[in-house]
Formats: sequence, structure tokens, C-alpha cells
Amino acid sequence: MQPRDKQNIKEGKSISALKMVLPYITPYRLQLGGAAVALLFAAATVLAMGAGLRLLIDEGFAAGNPLLLDRAVVVLVAVVVLLAGASYARFYLISWVGERVVADLRVAVFNHVIGLNLGFFETRSTGEILSRISTDTTLVQTVVGSSVSIALRNLLLFFGGMVMLLITSPKLTGLVLLVIPFVVIPIIVLGRKVRILSRNSQDRVADLGSHVEEILSGIRIVQAFSHESLDKIKFTQRVETAFDTAIERVRKRALLTAVVIAFIFGAVAIVLWIGGRDVLAGNISPGELSAFVFYAIVVAGSTGALSEVIGELQRAAGAMDRLNELLLVTSNIPIPLEPKSLPKKVTGAIIFNKVNFYYPSRPDQLALNDFNLEIKPGETVAFVGPSGAGKTTVFQLLLRFYDPNHGTIKLEGVSLNQTDPKIVRRKIGLVPQDGVIFSDNVIENIRYGRPESTEKEIKLAAESANALEFIEKLPNGFETNLGEKGVQLSGGQRQRLAIARALLRDPAVLLLDEATSALDAESERFVQRALDKIMVGRTTLIIAHRLATVLRADRIIVMEEGRAIASGSHEQLLKSCPLYARLAQLQFDLNSTND
Repeated sequence: MQPRDKQNIKEGKSISALKMVLPYITPYRLQLGGAAVALLFAAATVLAMGAGLRLLIDEGFAAGNPLLLDRAVVVLVAVVVLLAGASYARFYLISWVGERVVADLRVAVFNHVIGLNLGFFETRSTGEILSRISTDTTLVQTVVGSSVSIALRNLLLFFGGMVMLLITSPKLTGLVLLVIPFVVIPIIVLGRKVRILSRNSQDRVADLGSHVEEILSGIRIVQAFSHESLDKIKFTQRVETAFDTAIERVRKRALLTAVVIAFIFGAVAIVLWIGGRDVLAGNISPGELSAFVFYAIVVAGSTGALSEVIGELQRAAGAMDRLNELLLVTSNIPIPLEPKSLPKKVTGAIIFNKVNFYYPSRPDQLALNDFNLEIKPGETVAFVGPSGAGKTTVFQLLLRFYDPNHGTIKLEGVSLNQTDPKIVRRKIGLVPQDGVIFSDNVIENIRYGRPESTEKEIKLAAESANALEFIEKLPNGFETNLGEKGVQLSGGQRQRLAIARALLRDPAVLLLDEATSALDAESERFVQRALDKIMVGRTTLIIAHRLATVLRADRIIVMEEGRAIASGSHEQLLKSCPLYARLAQLQFDLNSTND
């Protein structure tokens, strides 16, 4: 599992973690009130059975009164029907609340996580986050929609049963009370261990999810390198680790249940023996002993059930700990209370002034080092340099995925850290190296660039991106579902959809991050034509390793180790910048050789 972001995550404690569920429960007071009424009614009917049992034995059997016996049976049937109805209402209402709460919780966690800055995702795997949103919320649902109801029911039965025990026989009740410390102590001690093991078990399950997500995402590489057998072994080892942790938790829970049952029902047996002798001595009636045993069994059963529920609560506490970690993460991209607005017309004037930046996962390595750059409106600027020189970092900071550690970045004279990132991003169109396609149809994939756009605008953007021809050849045209990650499309087709998506925003600034580097010659030609169209009249920043794609840029910035070491046209840089000349010689000589 990936290391945690220690600076942004506050560790949750078990009690406070469970309290964090309350805000998601309180909106449904009406349903909870109905469940509480049904719960009280069901518990009262169970306790009433004990009193009825005493009357039946003492006044029915002992007095030989068949009429009372007949009435008792009728009353018992009526009580059972009422108990069944109350149990139905309780189960339905509390289960509804549980499902509703877990749905709200999942939405809250997702909405929070999707708004976090990229620094958070550097240290967290996708599989781990998915595990928390799915598995951990399900554990919380089990508690809210089931375990809490069971716990309250058994608490009512426990205290109600204890009251009825005291009324029936104070002497025998005293014997029962002597056993309580022997039950409570194991619950406290073993319960704490169960919570720790539950947290560990959930972490191991998250490891599994993360590992599977990683392997399936890279399945082509796995199979290309014949790595299946080794990955099977690694996965099996992780499964066995998760299994061992889970079994240790189960063992502690089973021990807890066994200890509680042994003490409780052992006490019932002793009480029954002592009570039987009191009946023979005439100290209590047979009906009173029967009622006492009934209530003792009710108390014993409720205590045993509570010990089981405590295990569930401990698991839910571990789950809520993990969910709280996500909910308590704060973004490193603060939004001012009164963010500045950009001008109505953004021309694309950009300034980087003495910018230093470290990635959160690499705090000892400068990604940008005293970086200075001014870009004029409508200018096309290309960034070249070796891998790790800081080219992509320039884009990341301009999109305000991160804030610089030192220095300022301005768009239209407004510092990015003084405005809302969403305001800045609405003025920027991004075409990444690998155009991301979502599991939806063509229209929705393009509309992602501007959700309020019309179909006419979408089709116009597709035409401008040279994508209309291949879209119309798809089985259902614009309504064609493209499958996961756009598996039905070629690389060039995905890129043209990505260009259409960026164009739909009508951005003032266009960012092209290796937009053609992964394409074959024919696809690159189609994509380049589309790019040439949409670059007109816009400030355009281009990252390219292939120098042939940047020759027509107004300016080329050469970067090395986070610095801009040279700037100029292709011809100027060939003469003045040894690094650029070396890169150009390697690429163009290689191309000549290949030709």
C-alpha cells in the first residue's frame, strides 16, 4: 500500500470515527423515529411474555383453570402477530436508513476525493481509494442498517429483563449480577483487539484491490512479458496475507463470543439449580421461577448478541477510520475567500516569475528552479528538453494542479493563487499525450469539455478536429458507445476526440502535451491538421520530444533540470544552444538513417 500523506491526514480514533456517521443519519429522523417505536413495541411484547408465563403456570396449570389456558393461548397468538408486525417495521425502516446513509456517504467521499489536488493522488493508489468507497462504506451500512438496531433491541431486552428479574426475585438477581464483570471485561479487552485486527484486515483488502487494479490496467505489458505466473504468485501471497489477518480477527471474535456465552449460560444453570431448591422449599412459586428463567434467558441472549454486535461495531470503527482519513484530507490548493476574477476577454498573457517547485512525493528534488518566462497573447511557445527537465511541470502549475513553493504565475496579470482554479481552467484547453476516453458515447465524450454545449456545437467541434468523417462511420455515429477507455478507437481517433473536447471550451490558452508523439505518420498528419486549425488566434504551449513538431512555433524554450536555459527559433537555437543542437542532430540524423 502507498504511504500516507502525513501532512494532510489526521488519524481518526474509534469513538470519534463512529460519531462521524451521525451527520449522515440525522436527516432521516422520521424513519428513525418509526423504527424506534417499532423497536420499543417489539421489546415490550417479548418482556410481557414472561409475565404471561408466570400467570399461566401459577393460575392456569397449578389452579387447574382450563379457561385461563384458552385465553392465554389467544393472547399469545395476538402478541406474536404484533411482535411480527413490529419486527417487520423495525427491520424495513432501519435497513432503509442504512442503505440511504451509505449512499450519501459514498457520494460525500467521492465528491471530496475528486476535488483534492494531484499531490494527494501521488501517494495514494486508485485501488485503495476504490476499496474505501465500496468495501468500507458497506461495513458502515451493515452497522447503521442492522447492527445498531440489533444492539438497541438487545440493550432494551437486557435492561428490561434485569428490571423484571429484580421484581421476580431479588435474591436470584443478585447471583446474576455477580457474573456481569466476568462478561464485560472480555468484551472490553478482546473488543479492542478486534478493532485493531479489523483495521488491518481492511488495509489488506485494500492492498488486494490496488494490486488487481494495477495488474489489469497494465494487462498488455503483463502478457507481453509473460509475467502471468509471477503475478499469480504475488497475488496469491497477498490473498493469503489478507486471509491470515481476517482469520486472526475471526478467532478473537469467536473467543469473545464463546467466553460470553460460557459465563452467561453457566450462570443461568446455577440460578436454575438454586431457584429449583427455593421452589421445593416454598420460597417462590413455580410460575415465578419459570418467569425468572425466561427473563434470565432473555438477558443472557441479549448479552451474547451484544458481544457479537460489538465485533461488528469494531469493524465499522475501523472502516470509518479509513473513510475519515479521506474526508479529513485537505487540498493543498486553497481558494481565497474572495477570489479575483479574470478579465471578460482572456487573451492568454502568461508570466512565470522566479518559480521554484517541488513535487510532494519528491520534496528534495526541484522540478522547477528559478523558472522565468513571459508568453505574449496569441504566441505559440514550444518546450523541449530531456525527460525530467520540467516541461510537464509548467503545464501542471499553469492548470493549478499544484502551487509553486516560491514565485508567482500570472494569467492576464492575475496571480493564480489569488483566484479559483476552476476559473483559470475554464480558459484553458488541454490535449494530453494519451487522449482519455470515458465509457460513454461520442457526444458525451466531446461534451465533457463544456457540459452545457448543444449537439450542433459538438458536431462543429468534431468537424474542426477532423473527427467527423470517422465518427459518422461508427455503428451509431455520435451515439456510439466507445467502451472502456475508448477501446473501439485507434490512437489517432482518440486524440481527435480529445482535440474536439478541448476546442469545445473555446479556450484562450491551449496546452498540447505530446499530443502527436504516440501516433503513426498518417494519424499524426490528421491530428496535426486539426491542431493547426484550433491554434489560430490562441496562446498555445506545446511539449514535444519530436522536434519536427515544433519547428513552426514562434519561440522554442529549451529546458534542463527545471530551468529555461535557452529561447529562440529553431535556427537560432541550433547555433546558440549546444543541448538543442545535440537533440536536433540525434533526431534528424536518426530520421535520415531510417529513411
